[in-house]
Amino acid sequence: MSNQNNEFDENYDADLISLLDDEGNEYEFEILDEIDYKDSHYYALMPMFDLPEEGIDSESTYMIFEEVYDDNDEAPQLAEVDDDDLLDEIAAIFEAHFDENMADDEPEEDFEQE
Repeated sequence: MSNQNNEFDENYDADLISLLDDEGNEYEFEILDEIDYKDSHYYALMPMFDLPEEGIDSESTYMIFEEVYDDNDEAPQLAEVDDDDLLDEIAAIFEAHFDENMADDEPEEDFEQE
């Protein structure tokens, strides 16, 4: 992501991760959040590329991946969550985190009483 000259970007360093698909194609994502839930670790990742589906804006879309280990437990990998109910639960947690962060970033308004 390019670092533009504006107030928001001055103090912002994105955490980026590159993932390979089954065909060896590399895709870059920004790590938005991480949580531990039900004995697993999950990531909310925003794609840093255009999504092929029509009508989906990659800048307002995030994907959820679960950290899994191979048979040797050597290196973690990220896998899509197959269980739709679990995915909904995790998405609700991430959405709550995003809402909290947005509320924390909003400036407080001072109101004067007359």
